[in-house]
Amino acid sequence: MSENLWADPPAPLAPVTDWASFKAAIGSIETIEEPALVKQKSRDFYWYSPVLKKQLNKHFGDIVVLPKTEAEVIAVAAACAKGRIPLTVRGAGTGNYGQAMPLAGGVILDMSGLDKIVRLEKGVLTVQPGMKLIDLENETLKQGWELRFHPSTRRTATIGGFISGGSSGIGSINYGILRDRGNVRRLRVVTVEETPRIVELTGDDVQKAVHAYGTNGIITELDVAMARAWPWVEQVACFPDIMAATRFAQALCEADGVVKKLVSPIDWGAAQHFKPLRPMLKDGQAIVILMVAQTSREATADLVKDFAGEIVFDRDYTDQADIPPLYEFTWNHTTLQVLKVDKSITYMQTLFPPPDHVASVEKMWKIFGDEVPLHLEFVRLGGKVACFGLQIVRYTTDERLREIIDIHERNGCPIFDPHTFLLEDGGMKVVDEAQYEFKKMADPYGLLNVGKMRAWDERTPTRSKWAEASL
Repeated sequence: MSENLWADPPAPLAPVTDWASFKAAIGSIETIEEPALVKQKSRDFYWYSPVLKKQLNKHFGDIVVLPKTEAEVIAVAAACAKGRIPLTVRGAGTGNYGQAMPLAGGVILDMSGLDKIVRLEKGVLTVQPGMKLIDLENETLKQGWELRFHPSTRRTATIGGFISGGSSGIGSINYGILRDRGNVRRLRVVTVEETPRIVELTGDDVQKAVHAYGTNGIITELDVAMARAWPWVEQVACFPDIMAATRFAQALCEADGVVKKLVSPIDWGAAQHFKPLRPMLKDGQAIVILMVAQTSREATADLVKDFAGEIVFDRDYTDQADIPPLYEFTWNHTTLQVLKVDKSITYMQTLFPPPDHVASVEKMWKIFGDEVPLHLEFVRLGGKVACFGLQIVRYTTDERLREIIDIHERNGCPIFDPHTFLLEDGGMKVVDEAQYEFKKMADPYGLLNVGKMRAWDERTPTRSKWAEASL
């Protein structure tokens, strides 16, 4: 087992900024200073992790700023650069591992006021970052378009927050992940300099700011490719055990004639806690949560029977129902649903790489059993069917959690660690040189989301220690 556990964040800094001068510099832009509201705006769902819950509880910003226009964003960026004030960009705060939680106090830039669709033409949506995904799709569906994929927090998350902190979601079985070429087409980014600039990123250059936790620029507008909308059906199928459910999921994903959007096998150890669904589930059986096109309803039912399963829930998809949308029992919402019942659990994020992903799933199932109840999400990865694991973990100690992670990685199942706030350590595992180089240009004082980019703190220590140098 690795000797190192998780790195601690820096200690919270004393609020020494002259906030009266800062507010004078930004003029009439709305701010919030009431401590309880500032603390609320400093939080996300970091408490899914017992490691982060201990590390980040005492970290919050000093002031919330709510711009309504790009010009106001530029004014805030300039004031922060001139005062060497840390700046954390925030969407709706639906992240899971402290992506947008301020580690060094300072300004929280709430982007929810930039919430307009600019245009939708030929399947490309131009939109401001603060627009909620549900509001976005309520508009685009009128023209027959929907997001290629979205997180399970669709009803609350913003598009900018998803681009900056997310990676994949419901629909990734068709369109892969955000970093796949063609999904994100353009980003308009404001730099944090004394005289901020606007930088347009297109083509492969968008990767400089996609899934960067807002560490290297402030996104004020973006273009994403959309998908033609289908009328969807939501289903729950029960299977004798998680491996029967997983083999069915693999077969369904390989069935090219079946139009699908969500394929989520979940073991009984987690599914038993889904209170709204519990009356229809079969005791002890694994489930697969599905979204398929209405035209694929019968074909899906036939395939379920082939794997000794039974569909126990079936309805046309709607956001307006007593039972929430079924995607709110999948992806990261699975963990939330279980935490509502059992506060002692936590979770993991695992890649089961193709083409041997089903065998790897079975191997881990046999090793850990009910200590790590399986929850899988089937996706396209590099053009091939694969699956991510967002397993529930029956947490005992940090050391045992680290051991479980190490065992997965020694068996060829990489972990996207949800128990670290560091950009590189969570999913990339290596420094993204393009993101680091872009930060040097767009955030020369190291003020954006301080403490989240390991490469910056390791390679530019004099600039990253802005507190000692400037305040």
